[in-house]
Amino acid sequence: MPTPEPRLFTRRGWTAFAAATLATVVVVPLLNGALPATSALHVSDFHLTLLGKFLTYAILALGMDLIWGYTGILSLGQGVFFALGGYALGMHLMLGIGKLGQYNNELPDFMVFLNWAKLPWYWPPFRTFSFAAAAALAVPVAFACGFGWFAFRSRIRGVYFSIITQALTYALCLLFFLNEFGLGGNNGLTDFKTILGSRLQSTSTLRGLFVATAASLAGAFLLCRWIVLSKLGRVLEAIRDGENRVRFSGYSPVGFKLFVFAVAAGLAGLAGALYVPQVGIINPEIMRPDFSVEIAIWVAVGGRGTLIGPVVGALAVNALKSWLTSAFPGSWLYALGALFIIVVMWLPDGLVSLPRRLGELRARWTSRNRPVTEEVAP
Repeated sequence: MPTPEPRLFTRRGWTAFAAATLATVVVVPLLNGALPATSALHVSDFHLTLLGKFLTYAILALGMDLIWGYTGILSLGQGVFFALGGYALGMHLMLGIGKLGQYNNELPDFMVFLNWAKLPWYWPPFRTFSFAAAAALAVPVAFACGFGWFAFRSRIRGVYFSIITQALTYALCLLFFLNEFGLGGNNGLTDFKTILGSRLQSTSTLRGLFVATAASLAGAFLLCRWIVLSKLGRVLEAIRDGENRVRFSGYSPVGFKLFVFAVAAGLAGLAGALYVPQVGIINPEIMRPDFSVEIAIWVAVGGRGTLIGPVVGALAVNALKSWLTSAFPGSWLYALGALFIIVVMWLPDGLVSLPRRLGELRARWTSRNRPVTEEVAP
């Protein structure tokens, strides 16, 4: 199994982490606001929002690496927790539209269209931003705890757990498609106007959301690093490598697996809450099973069990997706499948292992072509 890259935890690694964080939190917003649009280094509002979306995916991938790379639990339902966090904040943003909607009504437009007389009982608390932000974390964590309690106590693991989580994702996707569920049906929640009193379309708001996302990614990385380097992390790796041995040693894996599953769900909810105001929409499409499979591919491509690998994988794969879907429409799924096959066959430790492998090849080539000097006997 892959182990954490030592460079992440040395002085050089900390320097690189600080530089990357500073560049993301400070330099990118400056390139957007301080430089004119005619400058070659200018970052447009579109690319700022696009990069912000990729950073939310990186937070989501970190949680996936925590449960899969370090604990050995392949969950194909992380898209559900991402969507729950997104819907929680999306409900607050919908209520903030007020009478600025198409129908000049206090109710969200989709409710007016469906002839709803009043808000469902579960909507009014989301008028408060603090409640919506707390719900974006609490609802995915509570759902993960409830589902995980029954699954882990029943000792469901391996491919069976993956199948069950994927089936759960599809079931909830169908549920959220229903108009009667009160969350916008297949159109979802969209047409947001403001957040905390600021217009979502203004450049300053977009920069603020980007900085909040980048800071959240750095915080999520530090949290995951603290977990995997603690004694708890050693137990998680032991569960990954031999759960029965952990049980025979006197540890109950249920509590540890439930904890890491809940943490991953909370990170997914946080990512979803940051995703919605930047992208401007949340709908049941995000719960499709193939999206949850893509999350696992990000982690595998970047390098699971490394923390930095999922971040690299999420950014690289989605940047490639953004370019291919615009330059060569229809080719993305073929490229994704080819990329996954290449990584599995020739780069099983992911992209983060590429520098090490190139160094090994270079050392091997140098030693092979080194001239042999013959020793002359005296």
